Amino acid sequence: MNKPNADSIQRSKKIWERLRRKSHVPKEERKELVTELFDIISGNIRDFIFKHDSVRVIQCALKYSTMEQRKQIATELKQDIRPLTESKYGKFLIAKMVVEGNQEIRDMIVPEFYGHVRRLINHPEGAWIMDDIYRQVATSSQKALLLREWYGAEYALFHKAGSAAAQSFFADGKDVTADLKTILEANPEKRKPAMSYLSQLINQLVQKKLTGFTMLHDAMLQYYLNLPAGGEEHTEFLELLKSDLDDESSTGGGDLLKNLAFTKNGSRVVCLALTYGTAKDRKIILRVYKDTVEMMALDPYAHHVLLTALEVTDDTKMSSNAIFKELLGETSKPTTESDDRLLGILTHLTARIPLLFPLTGPAKFLLQDTTQTLLSEVHAIRATVGTSKKNTTTRREELATYLSPAFLGLISRQASTMVTNTFGCQFVTEALLAGTGDKTDAMEAVAQAAAGDPSEETHIAQSTAAGKMLRSMVAGGKYDVDAKKIVPVEPALGFANVLYKVIKKEIVSWATGPSSFVVVALSESKDLGEKERKEMLAALKKDRKTLEKAAKGEEAKKVEGDKKKKTATRGNAGAKILLEKL
Repeated sequence: MNKPNADSIQRSKKIWERLRRKSHVPKEERKELVTELFDIISGNIRDFIFKHDSVRVIQCALKYSTMEQRKQIATELKQDIRPLTESKYGKFLIAKMVVEGNQEIRDMIVPEFYGHVRRLINHPEGAWIMDDIYRQVATSSQKALLLREWYGAEYALFHKAGSAAAQSFFADGKDVTADLKTILEANPEKRKPAMSYLSQLINQLVQKKLTGFTMLHDAMLQYYLNLPAGGEEHTEFLELLKSDLDDESSTGGGDLLKNLAFTKNGSRVVCLALTYGTAKDRKIILRVYKDTVEMMALDPYAHHVLLTALEVTDDTKMSSNAIFKELLGETSKPTTESDDRLLGILTHLTARIPLLFPLTGPAKFLLQDTTQTLLSEVHAIRATVGTSKKNTTTRREELATYLSPAFLGLISRQASTMVTNTFGCQFVTEALLAGTGDKTDAMEAVAQAAAGDPSEETHIAQSTAAGKMLRSMVAGGKYDVDAKKIVPVEPALGFANVLYKVIKKEIVSWATGPSSFVVVALSESKDLGEKERKEMLAALKKDRKTLEKAAKGEEAKKVEGDKKKKTATRGNAGAKILLEKL
């Protein structure tokens, strides 16, 4: 109580104790308490922020205050942003300010870091707050200004001269860019000092094992992209990536490579390292990700590392064991739990990509444009560097051969579950068309999933995805856009006969329903026996009137209140084609 502002702090802490019990405080009482709290702290906020208990009062005030009151706090603390960031307790207030504040408040806070990036990124307290702000709330131009300070002291001095000066400079028609290549092209004489400064700062953080920063990963990518390929510096950087590997450690080390994999630019660094590296380098890098592969497959960035490893590793036995073994969860005897886990991966938007890629290649339905661009870059480097020599088609065939037994076994056990969603249908199509080995049991399981009355709402014939799946499998191949025809797989799949045996009693319902093109595909399939084809066409001729009715479309009565309206349903296109064939 002998300390300055003791009474004010004591009262504010009592208010905080009441406010923090969110569910126990009525709205009107909270409003009065916040008003009283601001009467106490206004003009004295600096006396509260560097103490472990009173700083929580300010955080509480931020949480329940209006945006104008938050702006008042930010304005009063503007000159203390950097000291707060370095404070053991004050850093949490900065985090609260950017989370609770609007863009105007964030624009007051972020420029206070200009000129101090090198100091803060090495600070035990300030580094994480600055990196969080860089990753989560900074605008693209603010990110660029912060990252530029990694290229030399002159950028820090320019920004430190005043954020207003920096902002006016770039607002004067000049683009803010942190792309090192662009900067060096405009100022070639700065290449050596900029690369040296950047290398030194990267090494400092790696040696300190502070490798989780997104800003560090972005800086590492800029450095790597501007190194001469195949040069000494290029080799040294690859060794730096492996520098924290430790065989004596329980985890084996490799925190740098693990952290890099889970950010956008960090994953690209690892992809480039895999592409430029030797076979031994790839083996070492993949070993780092042991027991992490499933987590990587689920991540929007880390799965790029797995894809690149599959594309550039000539030893497919090694890459299959390193990646697929963990994803497939191979056990001596499959269980319901293991099947459910694998189904979860194969029907996940991202996790399915490494498993399906060997079967589909760079298919548009599987890969996003950013992934396609990355793989194009990888292939271009492969063609230039030549550290990976195996033919791409051969590599993918070998990987598909490894995957096929597990995939076909899963389909034979879980086909009825798979065909109920779009991703499951895509997987079944690709596994049966591109897989190798005995597909009899798997095809029978898929055909049995189509049994029953196709007019029921829950039947797979009502599903667009399932209809497309069955049509592709009956056709026995994929449609080639350039050739404008179906390219059958070798050896022939022979699914048409298997499916027809199951659905022949309901063939008219199929021909007039949402999946009528499955019957069209059956009528055109070379795999369907001549006897079965004649039998199917005879059944359709016998019920020609039903086909004609479906082809024309019926009038359906739609009731809206007391009014009745007649609306014509669209004719069934598949039924029309079948009538022409008859």
